[in-house]
Amino acid sequence: MIVGGGRIRALILLVNLIAGSTAGLCSCENPNSATLERGSLKWLNFGMMLARHWVIAIVLAGCLILLAVPAQAHTSEGVAGGFLSGFLHPILGYDHLVAMVAVGLWGAFLGTPAIWLLPIVFPTVMAIGGAIGILGIPMPAVDLLVAGSAVVLGACIALALRAPIWIAALLVGAFAIFHGHAHGSELPQAADPLAYAFGFVIATGLLHVSGIGLGLLSRYRAGEYGVRGLGVAIAVVGLTFLTGSV
Repeated sequence: MIVGGGRIRALILLVNLIAGSTAGLCSCENPNSATLERGSLKWLNFGMMLARHWVIAIVLAGCLILLAVPAQAHTSEGVAGGFLSGFLHPILGYDHLVAMVAVGLWGAFLGTPAIWLLPIVFPTVMAIGGAIGILGIPMPAVDLLVAGSAVVLGACIALALRAPIWIAALLVGAFAIFHGHAHGSELPQAADPLAYAFGFVIATGLLHVSGIGLGLLSRYRAGEYGVRGLGVAIAVVGLTFLTGSV
């Protein structure tokens, strides 16, 4: 088993290898690119770039959990159960679900670079909170701030708030650490921590992508009203959980 500095060096090497391979994938020429329309090529490049950053974010999340949690034997639930538990946790928790969709919605509403930066900041910082939760380190008002994140992010969308990118990233990152702590502290005793972490990070990514897809409708006048309406709905859901947790 790799321990100590060897484990850290192995994880750094793994990240560098994946970053290099995905960078090569993004930079390679498409033989049919000459026949693609400019808009299609733009979205193809954007999709490749987002996929590259998401692979790195997922690996970093796993690294954080692996370094934070000592190796343990797999019990009855093991890797498969741990991954499924982690994957379902943000989807079945509606306060988590609407907040994560809101991140993608707001990023798409703000445009470049927020459309790809916010969905990367959230899971990366969330992994830190997840590691803190798994280690059993308490944080104040976690449920309150998880619900509050849906209220705030929903309001930002509903009000069409175009915050500077550094403020948007700071706000999203601050909420992400509490979402991660909630995931980590509810880790099933029989689950594999690393598989659980990958599960909730991947589920988070899918929710962000769904938010981005809906948020792109804001480029049209009617779509913008629809996206802002979703912001109102997200804020209302968050407010419901917020009043229940006070």
